[in-house]
Amino acid sequence: MPGMPSNAWICGVCGYVHYGPEPPDECPVCGSTKDMFEPYTEAVTAQESPKVSQWRCLNCGTIHEGATPPESCQVCEATADLFEPYTPEVVTQPQKRASLKVVIVGAGIAGVSAAESLKKYAPQAEIRLISKEAALPYYRLNLTRYLAGEVQADQLPLHPEAWYAERQIELMLGEELRSIDLDGKRVALRDGSQYGYDKLILTAGSHPFVPPFPGSNRENVMVLRTRTDADKILDACHKATECVCIGGGLLGLETAGALALRGLKVTLLEGFGWLLPRQLNQRAGLLLEEYVRSKAISLRANAQTQELVGDEQVCGVQLKDGATIPADLVIISTGVRPNSYLARTAGLEVKNGVVVDNMLRTSHPDIFAAGDVAEHHGVVYGIWGPSQFQGSIAGMNAAGEKAEFAGVARSNMLKVLGYDMFSIGQIVLDDASFEAVEAEFDGKYYYFVFHDNYLVGSILLGDTTLSSGVKNVIEKHIDCSKVLQKHPGVPEMLSFLEQV
Repeated sequence: MPGMPSNAWICGVCGYVHYGPEPPDECPVCGSTKDMFEPYTEAVTAQESPKVSQWRCLNCGTIHEGATPPESCQVCEATADLFEPYTPEVVTQPQKRASLKVVIVGAGIAGVSAAESLKKYAPQAEIRLISKEAALPYYRLNLTRYLAGEVQADQLPLHPEAWYAERQIELMLGEELRSIDLDGKRVALRDGSQYGYDKLILTAGSHPFVPPFPGSNRENVMVLRTRTDADKILDACHKATECVCIGGGLLGLETAGALALRGLKVTLLEGFGWLLPRQLNQRAGLLLEEYVRSKAISLRANAQTQELVGDEQVCGVQLKDGATIPADLVIISTGVRPNSYLARTAGLEVKNGVVVDNMLRTSHPDIFAAGDVAEHHGVVYGIWGPSQFQGSIAGMNAAGEKAEFAGVARSNMLKVLGYDMFSIGQIVLDDASFEAVEAEFDGKYYYFVFHDNYLVGSILLGDTTLSSGVKNVIEKHIDCSKVLQKHPGVPEMLSFLEQV
């Protein structure tokens, strides 16, 4: 585009921005090859996929070896169509800064990715990774599979304890941050200990939002965010027979499915008119509802909770329409909020999350933020993939590199219930400049949203074999005008995706 810089290149997979006359041979964040880059402000056409020997799971980020993707992910059981080619990252000139002290607050996927990236680019750096939880850092996205009994406790950790020791990463478990001293460049923990830093990376994640329902503090009213939460729910399942899950988002759906597999009578309440209103349009939401009901889960849409009734223990959920649903276990899944309180009190700029620029730097030049706690261009992603990418980029920049995160399309898939669902990007038509095509056949549903000849959003139900192609077309900004000019429909789009 005229007047725009021509020496910037964006990775179509993770959003990393590279500056130079040519794109790099491979992305230093996600390992994508040179052909996966495009000019930062211009569109590109589809290119032939390179030959690869490793594959990245789009759901959990796990790398799998082989000339072709595996039938399913060994970690999250995502199917073969939810893999993308991956090329290992090569660091040619790591920084050697023996005096560099870095504190990372939060040991989710963003924090662990930041620590790993730091060790690649600054091998001599002194790294402290602080976790509020006592357990080893784990795959949080597998907690519902843990509830369902599909994953055992020893399969949850991201890495064994020796992994951190081998990389000289000081993993501090069961420690909680008390304050941040910006001027003194120190953090204080709850036990009174203090640690200085040259660079600080905030990856403190988020916490469940619990609406102020009367009775929400009764016994057996729970949330699911941590391994400890999951264990408490499992303990409660031994006595409970009837469960109400409040909130029909991804977590609420997966939790309801997991507890139904445990043999509980489960009722799922959704305040909106259909399930997953942020990820699905109305038709897709109703199709998903039919499937959910087939799994012995009772479902009520447009259900507004009035009160959680009972004495010391909850015995039911009263709705605003007057109905009361019996329950001896209630799980609230009504969203999360960033853990940004201490950042705000320290004086960092905070809106919904801790505000960061493209380098994931906060309002203080020596402090970075990534994952659920970070707000980038008004967006708090709150999902696994972007948190992993942001953590890696924050670690690179803390090590002295110059890497940028330009944002990625948010995508979601449903697990536990055994349903093939993929949703990505924008699904709402903001105005007449947006165009959508949809179709249902053979028990499958396809929905594509276009804007100015580019695919900007999609929903796939019952068949996710083309999800990787959809993600590629959206993130690489591939021109779809040839398809749109031929009286477009779903069959034409599916044929186009098969060729990408």
